[in-house]
Amino acid sequence: MQVAVSEAKGLLLDLVRKAEGGEEIILTRHGHAIARIVGVAPGAAARRAALQEARGAASAGAAAGAARSQDFLYDEAGLPA
Repeated sequence: MQVAVSEAKGLLLDLVRKAEGGEEIILTRHGHAIARIVGVAPGAAARRAALQEARGAASAGAAAGAARSQDFLYDEAGLPA
């Protein structure tokens, strides 16, 4: 689906819902594609959980009370803060 940026301003919520449903939204300006709105892959949560599990296994060898100096850089999901 292609939508002009000027029109998309008033339709953002609807466009995001369509993207969540799997539709790809192309934003255009003067008839030229400039941006794309797509939903996040449904497997992202599973990949995040696997990554967190791997990080836990890697840190299991560290001392129980050892503090990591870089923990403040990441949120609870293991993503950059």
